[in-house]
Amino acid sequence: MRKLSLAAGFTAAALLLGVAPAAAAGAGSTQPATTGATTTSAATTVAPASAIAASGARAAVAADTFTNPLTLTLADGRPAEQCADPDVIRSADPADAAWYLFCTRDALDSEEKNPDGSLRFYSIPTYRSTDLVTWTFVTEALPEKPAWINDGDMWAPDVVFLNGKYNLYYTATKTVGPDTNGDGVPDDGGAAIGVATSDSPAGPWTDSGGPVVAPAAPPGGNPNDRRWTFDPEVITADGQNYIYYGSYFGGLSVRELSADGLTTDPATQVQISISNRYEGTNVVEHDGYYYLLGSATNCCAGPLTGYGVFVGRSTSPTGPFVDKTGTSLLAGRVGGTPLLHQNGNRWIGTGHNTMATDLAGTSWIVYHAVDRNDPYMVEGETYTKRPVLMDRIDWVDGWPTVRGGAGPSDTPQPAPVTVAGQAAAPASAPVVQPQPGETIAALSDDFDGDALGAQWSWIRQPDASSFGVADGSFSFDTQAGDLGPEANAAGLVTEAAPEGDYVVETRVSVNVPAEGCCQNYVQGGIVLYTDDGNFIKHAVSSIWETRQTEFAKRQSPVPAGYPVYGNGVGGPVGDETYLRIVRQHSATENLYTGYTSLDGQTWDESGTWTTPLGVTPRIGLVSMAGAGFTTTFDYVRVSGLAAAPVEPTEPPVDPTTPPVPPVTPTPSATAVPIVPGATSSAAPAGDPDAIRRGSLSQTGADGSTLGLVAGIAALLVVAGLVLVLLRRRAAKRSTDRG
Repeated sequence: MRKLSLAAGFTAAALLLGVAPAAAAGAGSTQPATTGATTTSAATTVAPASAIAASGARAAVAADTFTNPLTLTLADGRPAEQCADPDVIRSADPADAAWYLFCTRDALDSEEKNPDGSLRFYSIPTYRSTDLVTWTFVTEALPEKPAWINDGDMWAPDVVFLNGKYNLYYTATKTVGPDTNGDGVPDDGGAAIGVATSDSPAGPWTDSGGPVVAPAAPPGGNPNDRRWTFDPEVITADGQNYIYYGSYFGGLSVRELSADGLTTDPATQVQISISNRYEGTNVVEHDGYYYLLGSATNCCAGPLTGYGVFVGRSTSPTGPFVDKTGTSLLAGRVGGTPLLHQNGNRWIGTGHNTMATDLAGTSWIVYHAVDRNDPYMVEGETYTKRPVLMDRIDWVDGWPTVRGGAGPSDTPQPAPVTVAGQAAAPASAPVVQPQPGETIAALSDDFDGDALGAQWSWIRQPDASSFGVADGSFSFDTQAGDLGPEANAAGLVTEAAPEGDYVVETRVSVNVPAEGCCQNYVQGGIVLYTDDGNFIKHAVSSIWETRQTEFAKRQSPVPAGYPVYGNGVGGPVGDETYLRIVRQHSATENLYTGYTSLDGQTWDESGTWTTPLGVTPRIGLVSMAGAGFTTTFDYVRVSGLAAAPVEPTEPPVDPTTPPVPPVTPTPSATAVPIVPGATSSAAPAGDPDAIRRGSLSQTGADGSTLGLVAGIAALLVVAGLVLVLLRRRAAKRSTDRG
């Protein structure tokens, strides 16, 4: 006999009594499913943005669906394996009802080699599509490198239609400089922005013969240095053309572009973001605002890539741009609302985006990502592969979201509308963030006394004068060492983590100055610590001119030369910053999602890192990577996940799916007994989009037990109805006899 879940048992009973609609049982329902929700228990909640989103279950309105990554086909039918730094434009020719996709210079097929055995690179490969999903190779836009580029590369194309022509802007990573050595070899003149023109997005393209934005020193920097003049973006606003460019070294700038798009005026240059935060600018206009989307951190660290997209907005194309909290992208405590980041499925390093609009007016974000299960072009080498993805943009309260906050998709999604008259899919359901449930007192500490709680123990305890508890906080001086297996590693204080899924939260401040350089890389925050080579870290960190919330992962062992550390970043830093890490699990792995807040009420998501299911780290606090400052923790709060009822999914999840048993941590030399916490049911095997939050085990009963009780209750209802019918029949027979 199949066991009934609690929800299924009550639904069956309600149906038998005639008080519930048939749709509530999942049969014949036409109600759209809530994103990421399941119906396996009454304690199930809407899946968080960090969980693997499952909006594909929603009833499709559009005619077709697609699944990431997008399909790119080379001229001979072979698949193209990547398209980094993508840009999309729709043809302006009514006779050419198609979109064109342009990619950075890269290898496209790991098997295609030059005569010397090296990978064959394509210089700005170009594709054509009539549905925004399936793309066919057209040409290399610039197969011959312009002479002024020297031995540089060509990256990050941006194509616009101006004055009846197409202009293709691109990054020239090196330009021809002076021959200071007199050896006949010119120096590197620095990075610049080039431009080529064509009558068609399919080419051929004619280079202008020189930079549209020339190499220059970083704003306010050494005049002999050359900023990273990367990643062009061109828009037209109120009849004026503008070009945006820049990267970490020098930040982002904008200047006026001539009417023909071939020259710029350096005198009009305006700085729009602080250095060492953003690159890959994309600017879109929506309802009177200009939204600046920029990508942050390392694009290309294989399975540890934490690249992501952030957004600020302004009423002017030249800024200033501020995020949802009102924090400027120019501030030392740099602003930027997280828009797109890894969510726990296979896609990580989601960034360097463009926008496309379908025929129904729906916006789509097109971006590259890294498949964490297949991160490199060539096995045994570290050349990161970046296929191209696409997901729907929904505008909520004046801000863009990716699938309602669900992030990159890895399940079938309603396709863009590319046929006139086709109905658009409904807006994405907003994702509900996980919330802390009942506090686990034995693992929480308000620092109200004069010493750390008994649950804490030190790994490499520093001098006793460098830390202490007083006035309701724990002060911990920053150490010169970092956290890792190297000599002189920093110390940390740890406690056991609860079994199952949980939330750990703190409010932290690090007393580095709010502005100015350089306190690299002083930081303080939370770690989930397995050992010195394996941990998840969420910290307030000083990075050159900026103060940022860093969400990082270190893993080992890895092959020699491979990355061991990867980081993403989150929402802005304040005088005090709230940090959370939420632990959830699927059938095969742990998922750790970071959140940041300036007020403890509204939380920005920093992304999700994963570890194998058997990994059971301890909760720790760090203050490190540079001496001379102090990290202050106001509290550490550990709790289970709150449970809340949700609408049923469509189709319903099989209620017989067994839960994953709790993971038993491996004791260490400094471990203390594990305090039981919340244990959630696992996602069904083969369905990573159905990760769930919350647990009935917090009340002392698991889902299978309650399901059995519910089933018995339903049978009792049936038995009661049978008895009623028997009594009525007996009464009728008695009347007949009379």
